Parts: sequence; C-alpha cells; structure tokens
Amino acid sequence: MKKTKFKLLTLFFLIAFSINSWAQKTQVSGKVVDDQNMPLPGANVIESGTKNGVTTDFDGKFKLDVSKPNAVLSVSYVGFADQSIKLSGSKTNLTVKLVSGANALEQVVVVGYGKSSRKNLTSAVTSVKAEALNRGAISDVGQLLQGKSSGLNISASGDPNRKASVVLRGASTLNSSQGPFYVVDGVPGVDISLVSPDDIATIDVLKDAAATAIYGNRAANGVIMVTTKKGSKEKAQISYSSYVGFEKVSNQLDMMNASQLRAFVTKNNLAFTPENDKGADTNWQKEILRSGALSTSHNLSISGGGEHGNYMASLTTLNREGVILTSDFSRVIAHLAIEQYAFNDNVKFGLNVSNSNTNAQNVAQRNTVLLQAVNHLPVSPVKNADGTYFENFISTGYFNPLALINHGDDDTKTSNLVGNFTTEIKLPFGLKYNLNLAYQKSTTLHGEFYDSYYQKYNSANFYNNPDPPAVHSLINFGTNGSALRNTYTNTNNIIESFLTWDKTFGNHKINAVLGYSWQEDVLGDGFQATTTNFPVDNVSYNNLALSNYSSVSGYRVDFGSSTAYQKTRLVSDFFRLNYNYNDKYLLQGSIRRDGGSVFGVNNRWGYFPSIGGAWRVDKEGFMQNQGVFEDLKLRASYGVTGNSSGFNAYTAQFISGSLGTFYNNGQQIGAYGPNQAANPDLQWEKTSTANIGLDFTVLKGKLSGSVDLYDKRTTGMITSYSVNPILVPIGSIVANGGSMSNKGIEVSLNATPVQTKNFTWSTGMNASHNKNVITKLTNPFFIGGDSIRRVQPEGGGQTGSTLQILKEGKPLGQFFTLEYAGKNANGISQYVAKDGSLTTTPAIGTDYHYAGSAQPKLLLGWSNDFKYKNFDLNIFIRGVFGNKIFNATRADLFRPATAMTTNILVDVENESPSDLNSFKYSSRFIEDGSYIRLDNATLGYNFPQIHKYIKSLRIYSTVNNLFVITKYSGIDPEVEQGGTAPGVDSNNFYPKTRTVLFGLKASF
Repeated sequence: MKKTKFKLLTLFFLIAFSINSWAQKTQVSGKVVDDQNMPLPGANVIESGTKNGVTTDFDGKFKLDVSKPNAVLSVSYVGFADQSIKLSGSKTNLTVKLVSGANALEQVVVVGYGKSSRKNLTSAVTSVKAEALNRGAISDVGQLLQGKSSGLNISASGDPNRKASVVLRGASTLNSSQGPFYVVDGVPGVDISLVSPDDIATIDVLKDAAATAIYGNRAANGVIMVTTKKGSKEKAQISYSSYVGFEKVSNQLDMMNASQLRAFVTKNNLAFTPENDKGADTNWQKEILRSGALSTSHNLSISGGGEHGNYMASLTTLNREGVILTSDFSRVIAHLAIEQYAFNDNVKFGLNVSNSNTNAQNVAQRNTVLLQAVNHLPVSPVKNADGTYFENFISTGYFNPLALINHGDDDTKTSNLVGNFTTEIKLPFGLKYNLNLAYQKSTTLHGEFYDSYYQKYNSANFYNNPDPPAVHSLINFGTNGSALRNTYTNTNNIIESFLTWDKTFGNHKINAVLGYSWQEDVLGDGFQATTTNFPVDNVSYNNLALSNYSSVSGYRVDFGSSTAYQKTRLVSDFFRLNYNYNDKYLLQGSIRRDGGSVFGVNNRWGYFPSIGGAWRVDKEGFMQNQGVFEDLKLRASYGVTGNSSGFNAYTAQFISGSLGTFYNNGQQIGAYGPNQAANPDLQWEKTSTANIGLDFTVLKGKLSGSVDLYDKRTTGMITSYSVNPILVPIGSIVANGGSMSNKGIEVSLNATPVQTKNFTWSTGMNASHNKNVITKLTNPFFIGGDSIRRVQPEGGGQTGSTLQILKEGKPLGQFFTLEYAGKNANGISQYVAKDGSLTTTPAIGTDYHYAGSAQPKLLLGWSNDFKYKNFDLNIFIRGVFGNKIFNATRADLFRPATAMTTNILVDVENESPSDLNSFKYSSRFIEDGSYIRLDNATLGYNFPQIHKYIKSLRIYSTVNNLFVITKYSGIDPEVEQGGTAPGVDSNNFYPKTRTVLFGLKASF
C-alpha cells in the first residue's frame, strides 16, 4: 500500500511540475525567409542560452515555446548571417529575414563529438549544403562532392557499380585506398551506401589534424561528417522527389572501321586470315553498349513532430542502367530518425535506423570485355550465319566480347544496416552527458557463373585484365560451366560515451569534451565455394549442388582466403578543450589514446594530440573604424593522426600455410610452412599536419573566402621489407619504415556579385595545389633498395615492362619508362639509352627515365547560381591541371605490324609495320591529363503556391558532362587518381556518360 501511495505522489508531482512548466512558457510562431522573401526550410530557431529549438519546415515556418516572454531567439541558416531577435511577449506571424552570403563565419559546422560555429573554428573545415551538392543521376557520395571542396581529388568512371576514388590533401600511405573516414550522424565508420543523397542536410569535410585528431588512428586520410535531415516540431509534412535520366556514352576510342583497316592492310602488303575476314564491318565498341541507359530515382519522406519530439522517415529507390550491356545498379534505402524529449526537455532520446539493399549486376569479365572490344577486327562478325557467336581461337587472346558478356554472370547483393540509439542528458553546472550505442551489419552475397560456352576458352590462354597495379593471370573455366559463390558478413558494435562542459565566466568561454569509445568488429564471417561440371547452363550460380566437380580430374574447390575471418577491437579515450576569450582569441587542444588489436603486442597503443589557435582580427579595437573587413580570422594548428586501414587483424602475427608440393620417394607431397613473419613491434602509421589559415569576409558580405597552407607528413609507413632469409624464413616482413610528404595550398571564394529584387548571381570557386613526395622507403633494421618498379599492363610483347616507380624523392604515381626519341633513318622508333645514346633495342629497367607524374598540380571547382524570379540556373565547371596519364591503352592499339590480327587506332595510319618498336611503353604514350569539364548544368522553376494542399512544387532539368576540354587522346582524362597506381589508362576504363535528366520536387 505504501508503494502504491508513493507511486501516486510521484505521478502527481510530475504532472504538477509539467503544468507549472507549461504555464511559464510563451508560444512564438513565424517564418524565416531570405533577402528575396523566399522561405528557408531547415533553418535553426533556438532560444538563446538554452537547447530549446526547432528547425523550420519546407515553407520556412516554425512554432516554438520559449521559457519567458522576453526571451531572445537566435536564427541561423548555413550560408546566411545569424540574427538575434528579442521578444516582448507572445508573437505570431513573426517574419525573420536572413541576409545571404554576408557572414560565412557564422555558419554552424559539425565536428567530432559536437558542433561549432565557423567563427570559433581553429581548424580547416569545408561545409557543403545539400543544395550545393552535385546534381544528376548520382548514387555515390564521393561524386556528390566532386569539385565542391578544395583539397578533395575525386575521380570516377561511368560504371554505376564502382565508387568514386576520394583522396584528401594527397595520398598519405602506400597501404590503403587513401579514402577518408566517414561519420554519419555521429556514427563512425558508416558505409556511405546507407545514405540517400536526398536525405543529406550538410556535409562537413574535416581536413587538418586539429579537426580530425579526435578520431585518432582512423583519421590520417581526413574525415567527412555527413548530417542527415531531421523532422521539425510542426505538423506532418510529406515530401516527394523524383527524376528520370537518359545516359549515353560521351566518347569512344577512334578505332579503324573495316574499310580503313582493309586499306591499311593492303597498303602495307599484309593480309587478314580467312578465319578472321568474313567481310563484316563491325563496330565492336558499339556492339557492347546499350543504345541508351535509363536512370530513375524516387524519394518519399514524412516528417513532423510535437512540442517534445520530432521524427523523419524516408524511403529512396535508385536505379541506374550501365551503358555496357548487362551492367545494372539498383538500391533501396529506408531511413528513420526519431528524437524524443523527456523530463522537462532535459533528456533527449534519439533513434536512427537506416537500411540499404543494393543489387549490382556487373559485366562478366569486365576489363577483358573492354580490352576485346577495341582489339577485335571490324572485318569479323558478331555472329556466324547459323546464329552462333563468331570465334577464332587460332589467334591468341582473341575472344568475342559479346559472347563473354552474354555467357557469364557477375552479381553482388549487399545489405547494410545501421542502428544508432543516443541519449543526451542536461546536467547541472553546464554539463551534458551523451551515450551513443551503434550497431552496423553488412552482408554481401556474390555469385559468378561462366557457362559451358566458356569451356572453349580453356585452350586459348585466357588471361584476365585486372586494374593496375595487379598483374594478369591465366584463368581456367572448368568443364561444362563453373560457378563461384560466397557470402560474408561484417558487424560493428560501437559504444561511445562522452561528457561535455560548456561554461562562461565573463569574457571567458570554455567547452570541454571527455569521452570513451569501444568498438569491436567481426569481418568476413561467412564462406566461399567454387564448383564445375553442371548438367545445364540456366541455373547460373544459384544451385551449386547440381554440379559434379569430383568427376573432373584435378579440380579443387576454392574455399576462399584463410584470413577472411577477422576479429578486431579498438578502445579509445579522448579529450578536447576549447577556450574562447571575448570571441577574439580562440584556443583548442585535443588528445586521443587508441588501443588496437591489429598491431604488434609491444605497440598496441597510440597517442594522437592536436593543438590549434585562432585570432579574430576583426574584433580588435584598431579594426572597428575600417570599412573593408566584416570578418577576418587568422588560425594555425598542428596535430597527429593515425592510419589503421590497409592491413588486417593478422598483419603482425606469424602465419603458416600451404607452400605447394615437393617430391619425396616418388610422390608429390604437400608442403607446409611459414607464410608470414610475426612483428611484435608493428605500430601505427602516423600523419602529422601543420596548417595555417585565413578566413575573411569583405565588401559588406558580398565576398568571403579562406586560404589554407598545410604541411602533412606520414612516418612509419607500413609495408613489406626484404629480410635475410636466415633471420626470417620467408625473406620478408611487414614493418614500419617509409615516410611520405604532402604540402599544399587551398583557396575558397564565395561571392554575390549581383543582387537585385528579381535577379541574383552568386558564385563560388575553390582551387587547391598539392605536392606529394615519398621521402623514405627503407627501414633501419631491414635495409633494402630505395625504389620499387611496378605497374605491368603486360600488353603483347611487353612482358616485364613497368610504367611507374616508388622511389625516395619522387611522388606516388611517378612514371619511369623508356624515353621516346623519334624514328631513326630507317623509320624505326628509337629511345634514349641509360648513357644518353640512342638505341632501337632498349633494355627494360636499365634504359628507363623519369617521365612525369600522375599527381595533378591544380584542382579547380567553379559553381554559379543564377536566380530570376521563380527560375534558377546552376552551372558547375570542374578542372584538373598539370597531371600526366600513361595511355597504355593507346600503346597496345599502336601496333601496325599486327593490323591483320587486331584492330588499330585511326591515327596509326601512317605508321610502318616494319617498326616493331612503335608500341613499346614509353614517354611517347604519356600525355597531358589536364581537363576542364562542364560537370553539370541545372535549370529549374519553382511554382508559387498552386493549391492549398501543395506547399511547394519545383521542376528541373539537369545535363551532366555536357563537354570536356582536353588534349588527352583516350576515352576520358578522368582516370583513376586513387590507390597506389594513379594515372594509368590500361584497357580498363568504363566509358563516362552524358546524362539528360528531368526531375521534380514537391511538398505537401
């Protein structure tokens, strides 16, 4: 009975407390608009000095209960000057007009474990609003950011199933993909495929170590913070967006047609073999392409909320056909975000759940198909008279690309799930406690099937055509069809807990964060199997049980990598302190302590400190009477980050395994022994970055920008070093040793040159320069050479020829090859020998010379927005300058002596078949990779309110890749810039497309 009375008293107290709190509140409502009276959806309206706030709906409207009649509202929106409004009692229909472009330093940016106003940043951070992201049929976040942030080098092909390569401020290591670390809504390491482009609110690119060191060992390549949209405390709102796009190949190689090739062969006294010449005139590049590819997207979202919570749910479908036959991409993303306040809004619970399901249908033997499509003779037909595919296995490496496509399957299904539960508690004395619990699960199901037709290729020396720097290998397709199927699951469990202290003492402001992070990852939990000898072809890889591999002599089932399954753990402590004196002098310091299981037992802990300071010069007394600068801030920072990617859980451990066979007493016996040496001293790669920056706003807010100078140095690069086999049986060990340097400058400018009642022109430009150098490739304990030749495309007659070199004092992507010196008196291509003389018989490696770098000298992005009444036009131009491309594709098609067996380029017309050197990999095929591309142009119209149930309606049309200006002779100059073999075009470029897209956006 006593317990019941106690519960009733408690309930009565809570009700009375709530009623009392409600009675003290004052309701305010209104609308936030820009200087053209257009509504600003997603603007922040906060009661100053509290966490009480809302975001505006699609019409810019808001409704907020404030604690007192004379409260002050703080209204902010990215790209607009903040505004404070002092209330005088209840207000309705309040209109708040924000001035655009005026005060870039007032923007709110997302940083690790918190937010900050740009005016108080001491580090280099670029923020990109959702409306400023690239437009078009884009499913990859990397492409959304292409050209939008200084320092980001992003390259992408036309393949809908391949992510863009993203490199921030130059390559930092030889061991990873160079890609940045993604944090989505506070969850670290999220697979970016979980984010729908339509759900993104802002993206913040953290560049220097002062900004990224709070993420420690995962931040060496930069950190990209993605914030998704949230609901507002208003009535429910329904939004719908959709587009349909039509894609076509923007460019192809200029190969000879049948009449051109026949004339060349006749002129040079050559002849086609009867097996190849069937009197056809086939454009093989065209044959493997769709006449047009279709892309569609639909996004439906519902959002809203009440006084103590909000919600947002969305469903997105993306479908994109590839321009090469059978390639296709489809994805469905479901997203739910809920925030609920309790205990007089002192506690906030949050739940974010996202799930994406992706089906990627790849081109079977994609790179080999691309190679065969340009190699195939136009006088050969696609099919014989009886309807079967034309093949000529007498010619080495000559396979019908259409047959390869239509007799093979290569599919991957991926399911990604992330759930994040957050709790935020306001405590006394300016303290706030956050607890974040996250769970991520990614499951892939991959299948490949090569039907009985592929059995014909087993006797024809079928080599694959991998992306550089991998070397090709011989493939056997079994008997009566072969299949591969695997399924692997990765799971991540994350617990992050941190305490934040915000306190003001007069002119002194302190913000401190102290936290703990725990993460356990299980990778590669699954299995793989291969089999062969199927009774029929139409089951593909879907029923391996139908096969009868045991009857095929010598066949072995491939169960996948022995190191596929891994379990890793990361435990971290972190602390950050921000000090602000009178909004004039700013200081930030942070440190993170990471412990990782992937490293040697003697070095599993690493420390990653940073410090930064800023001086808001415009706040000084001597600046008050000047009329030039509205904002002027000088900042400097230094910090250390680490890299834990590019190596697995067993890199530091001793591993034994199969070593082939040996002959013993008349039998071949399986050998077993060490495959990898242990290294208990293996530790983190560390990257330190020093940064000096200047932020400014001039001309009464019409022009703002920033300039950054940085020096980024990586030490202790992890790679494999040669060792005396007496000391280490396998002759090599993975250890720390190498180092790399990146130095650069970044400039960003934003301006509003014209602003009238009906017309506005705003423009933004960013430019960046980076110089990359490998400063060390040796380890003091494992001395070896200071250079490594690599990248072997292995074109016909060029086995062993390499294109690049890793060398101390040279950049990653340094070309090292023969130096072409024209033709001698006999019309034979000649080259510069090691001693400077000319030779027609150059030696591989010995007579090589340095021949330029794949690293660009300048990256440029230029965006222009024009608004006239209800019309808007965006034009975005992107450029890359000063980089070289090794056009190995051109070299392999520059073989006049083999014109009767493989096709050649049109501009080989004047070459002589007697010149057997014409195609050698050399500086002759190194070209300027600079280009300017009109990346996208969008024209839209915003309808005024046309119906009481339709709040807004916008229609638009976008053209992607309208044109490119370049001297490069290949398909497209945007070749791979990521990885450790950048700038190599090697018969593997999936053609880029030109897209015309029509779309609409509506809210109800």
